[in-house]
Amino acid sequence: MKPRTTTLTVALTSMVVAGCSQAPAHINTEPMGSTDVQWSACPEGVENPEDGPPQLQCATVPVPLDYDDPEGTHIDITISRLPSNNPDTRRGVLLLNPGGPGGTGLDQPNFLVSQGISPSVLDSYDLIGMDTRGVGHSSPISCGFTDDLAYYGAVPPYVVDEAAFAEQTATAKEVAGRCAANDHDGRLRHVNTANMARDLDRIRAALGEEKASFLGYSYGSALGAAYASMFPQSADRVVLDSNIGDTHLDHDGMRRYSRGMEETFPGFAEWAAARHDRYGLGETPQQVRDTYFTIAERLDRTPVDGVDGRLFRLATFVTLYNQASYETAAESWQSFLNPTEAAAPADEPPTGNGPSAADNSWSVFLAVTCNDVEWPDDVDAYRRAVDEDRETYPLFGAATANIMPCAFWQHTPAEPTVSIGPEGPTNVLIAQNRRDPVTPLRGGELLDEKFGERSRLLTVDGSGHGVYALGNNPYAQDIITDYLVEGVMPEQDTTCGEA
Repeated sequence: MKPRTTTLTVALTSMVVAGCSQAPAHINTEPMGSTDVQWSACPEGVENPEDGPPQLQCATVPVPLDYDDPEGTHIDITISRLPSNNPDTRRGVLLLNPGGPGGTGLDQPNFLVSQGISPSVLDSYDLIGMDTRGVGHSSPISCGFTDDLAYYGAVPPYVVDEAAFAEQTATAKEVAGRCAANDHDGRLRHVNTANMARDLDRIRAALGEEKASFLGYSYGSALGAAYASMFPQSADRVVLDSNIGDTHLDHDGMRRYSRGMEETFPGFAEWAAARHDRYGLGETPQQVRDTYFTIAERLDRTPVDGVDGRLFRLATFVTLYNQASYETAAESWQSFLNPTEAAAPADEPPTGNGPSAADNSWSVFLAVTCNDVEWPDDVDAYRRAVDEDRETYPLFGAATANIMPCAFWQHTPAEPTVSIGPEGPTNVLIAQNRRDPVTPLRGGELLDEKFGERSRLLTVDGSGHGVYALGNNPYAQDIITDYLVEGVMPEQDTTCGEA
């Protein structure tokens, strides 16, 4: 049964969306000559500061839909620009990606300003945000998600029992079929990481830049790794933050989400235990962990205000993205422990089968994830993975090992995944929190191993999803800023202790 808290599900799953040195020989990767980029006002809905005039400018850059047919159909990629605060010290452009795949990035420059990104970075670069191909204002795609479909987005639902696995298998097959049926113009097949990396280089060329720097978070680490690998001579200073471990997300990468939750949850449990007098969730971290299982299993049997055990587990997973969410999470746990005393009002149930608010972001996530690499099509392989991870990662393993629409995807990958190799300049700084629920430390280590001498790993003894500007470790902020502004790369892998 679909939970009644549809809006909560959309909000949470939209948040989770937690790169051979050359491209394959048959692809023409040479950028077009520079185009005359025409900057103007950004589309409605792109946020600008409320207390001043709009600062972001927007433009479109044409790119081939299919790089095997560079003279064929073109699509427009919409980009934004926050110009350098000090043109006299400007050194170039900093291309940004917020993650996903499927997240809009047009307002990413202003978001980073709001998070306190260093003023010296704002002096040194024009910040370039964008909607990558298929997203938002860049030739958007749709799988036809509707509110009546019990779909959880980027992270599959927790498998409570065999009936729940069968339900998710049917849903995954239905979603894959919808994606194929709604691909009327054949764009879906061309939404992949390799093409997005090629788009980055077209944007660089269109802006008249010999090189471009890059800052990407979460899935943006995969895109940045692909860009640095395919275009080592065009990629300038590259920062990959909160890393998925490669240029693509596969089933093993999804399963690492549960490892991340196991590594990050103790921080919340310690925080809650220290506030037992206020929240009553347990006097020790182990008692708080036991409370998690008590609530989840109770909601498995009897949902409260539309929240079942699957949604509770997902909400807790998303809570760990940022310690600022701990208080809200603790209060919601109280309501589930004492539903008659503090039950939240139920959301109105969805009516009809109107388009889902997350249709575009979910569609792009699936297109990139399923197009990048061939997923197992053996249903029993996912069932076995669920059973294994339920034991190995009991907090959330039976969710992220669950079957996804990629198992039934009707396109095979158009090209091999982008391989990472050590050939090229030492220009990749990998930033990674030790405790990250969606991209655990292992992802940063894997990426560093693949890049070899091209990269340095900056490990931060912190918790949450996002290091630069999004985190609060001053040592890490200084190291990344010094690299972006001055080009000072750490001589070796570095660890920043707690501030």
